Amino acid sequence: MIESPPRKPATLRIFLFLASLVVTASALHAQDWVRTGTNLGVTRIRIAAADFKAGSPDSQTGPLKSAFDQTLYNDLRYAGIFDVVSKSMIPNVMPGSPQEINLPQWKADPSNAAMVAFGTLAVSGGHLSVQGYLYDTTPGTPNPQVLGKQYGDTATADASRMIAHRFADEIIERLGGVPGIAETKIYYVSGHGGDKEIWVMDYDGMNERQLTHLGTISLSPHVSPDNSRVAFSSLGRDGWSIRMYSLDLGRLVSFPQWGDTTLSPAWSSDGNRLAFSSARTGDPEIYVSDASGTGARRLTAFRGPDVSPVWNPKTNAQIAWVSGRTQLPQIYIMDSDGANISRMTDGGYATSPSWSPSGQFLAFAWNRSYGPGAPGGEDIYVMDIASKRWTQLTHDAGANDFPSWSPDSRHIVFQRELNGHTEIWMMLADGTDQQQLTHGGGTNTMPNWSWK
Repeated sequence: MIESPPRKPATLRIFLFLASLVVTASALHAQDWVRTGTNLGVTRIRIAAADFKAGSPDSQTGPLKSAFDQTLYNDLRYAGIFDVVSKSMIPNVMPGSPQEINLPQWKADPSNAAMVAFGTLAVSGGHLSVQGYLYDTTPGTPNPQVLGKQYGDTATADASRMIAHRFADEIIERLGGVPGIAETKIYYVSGHGGDKEIWVMDYDGMNERQLTHLGTISLSPHVSPDNSRVAFSSLGRDGWSIRMYSLDLGRLVSFPQWGDTTLSPAWSSDGNRLAFSSARTGDPEIYVSDASGTGARRLTAFRGPDVSPVWNPKTNAQIAWVSGRTQLPQIYIMDSDGANISRMTDGGYATSPSWSPSGQFLAFAWNRSYGPGAPGGEDIYVMDIASKRWTQLTHDAGANDFPSWSPDSRHIVFQRELNGHTEIWMMLADGTDQQQLTHGGGTNTMPNWSWK
C-alpha cells in the first residue's frame, strides 16, 4: 500500500490514490528556463477592446451587449499573448464601423494600442447579429483592417457570449498563430448536490452545468478528442468501473464492466484507444483498450499500484503514469506497448501527470518535501521530458493537484484546496495570471480541458 500525505484522512488517502491519483536529479533546483509559449521574451501585443456599439433599440440589446463586451475583454486578457488596455485607459467612444474609428485616437496615450477590436451588436425579432473588426493602429498602414467578421444567432446571453468567444479566437489565431481556447470546455467533478457528479463549464468558468445524475461518486472525467464522449470512473454496486457519457445523446452509453476496480480512463489523441488502471489481477495495473473498451491488454506488471495513465498527445507512442512500486508514488514514462520504462521524478510524492499538447512537457502535482513534520506543500510543477528539468508553478497557496493542459499549450487548469474549500483554477503555463474559475457550492475537483 502506498503511503499518502498525512493531511488526508485514511479512507480518503486510499480513495484518492487509486482513483486518479489519488526530482529530477537532486542537484537541480526550480528554474525559469522552461519555455511553454508564454514566456519567450517576446513583447506582448498591446490590444484594446472597445465596447461594441448598440445597433438596435430592442430591449435585449443592452444586456446582450454587456455580456459580449465583458466576455471579449476577458478572452483577450486570458490569452497569454496580449497586453490588454484597461477599460479606464481607452477613449470614451464606441465606434461601430470602419468609418467611425479614429485610429490615431487609439494609438495615442494613455491607451497606446497597437491593435483595436470594435464593432456593432444588434437584436431584431429575437435574432442577434454582430459585426466585429480588428484594426492595426500603426500610422501609415495601407490597409489597417486585420479582421472583419459577421456573426448571427438566437438572441440569448449564452449566444452572445459564444459569439464573443468566436471573435476572440479569430483574433488570437490571427495574431498569435495558434488557435484560441475561448470556445473550449472544462470537465470536472462537483459535489454541488452532495453526490460527486460530472459537470462541464466554459473555459472561463461560466455556463456551469451538470452532466451526470448517478447519485454516487464519479471521478476523473476525460473528454474524447472529438468532444463526443466523456469517460470517467464511477462507484456502483459492483465497485469502481469506467462509464461513458455521450455528449451527442445527452446520456450514458454502454461500456464494458470488468467487475474489478477500474479507474482513471484517458484517451489517445486520435480517439482510437483508452488507457486506464484496473485491479483485475489483484494489483492495479495499466491497460490499453480500443475506444469501445474491447481488446484490452496489460502494459505493467509490477508490485504496487499503477494508476493515472496519460498519452503523449503529439505521437501517442508513450504513456506517462503514476506508480507506487517504490512505495511513494512517482511519475514514470513508457512506450505505449509497455517497453522502455523511465522514471521521471525522484523523491517526494508525485501524482496526477498531464502531458502537454506539444509532447514536450509534463505537468503534475508534487510534494517534494513529503514526510512526517516536513515543511513541503503540494504544488503544480512542469517538467521538460527530454532533460527532466523542472520548474515550480504554484507557491504557498494551499494544496494544488490535477493539472490539465489547454489545447494551445499556453494554459493549465488545476484544483486548489484552500481554507477547507476545493475550487478549480486556471493559470498561464509559466504559473502567472492565476484565476479562480469556480466559487463555492460544494467541492470542485479533477478538471480536464477539452481538446478543442
